[in-house]
Amino acid sequence: MAQARGWRALKSFASGFFVAVPVTVAFLDRVACIARVEGKSMQPALNPPGATQDVVLLNRWRARSGQVQRGDVVSLLSPRDPRQKLIKRLIALEGDLVVPLGVRRKPLRVPRGHAWVEGDHRGHSFDSNAFGPVPLGLLHGHATHILWPPRRWQRLSRELPPERGPLETVEKVSFPGDGHTTVTRIR
Repeated sequence: MAQARGWRALKSFASGFFVAVPVTVAFLDRVACIARVEGKSMQPALNPPGATQDVVLLNRWRARSGQVQRGDVVSLLSPRDPRQKLIKRLIALEGDLVVPLGVRRKPLRVPRGHAWVEGDHRGHSFDSNAFGPVPLGLLHGHATHILWPPRRWQRLSRELPPERGPLETVEKVSFPGDGHTTVTRIR
């Protein structure tokens, strides 16, 4: 009798386990996950001086479905080392005109299917100024909230540094042969 109850308990646990694990994996892969932020590149928004490392909530659904906007903080795979994940602010989207920082200050049009990302702390950021526009397919998640430490719990704001927005923004991008109308706003 006790042995039968033991087998039923084990069978119940195993069936719950084999349902919970795939559901959890699918959720973390497609919907949301958490990530620890390392480094200084997003200071002061993330990891301010003297504080512990921030942990953020990443909305993977928004990033994968292209629902990101200028000013969003995004997580992406590094274009130079796909094993490394970066967290940066989205400055410009496809079709926008942006001026890179550094030696090369010639305005650049962000190509179709790409974005321009930069860290908030310019002197300590490996970003589009170093590797150019990144394919939208490398976006991993949209950082929406700081979850840890508790005293920093907050929603991350969508803001562009005043001096770093694109020179021109494009509402709908028109590329040869796709039939879209281009509406350009110049700041």
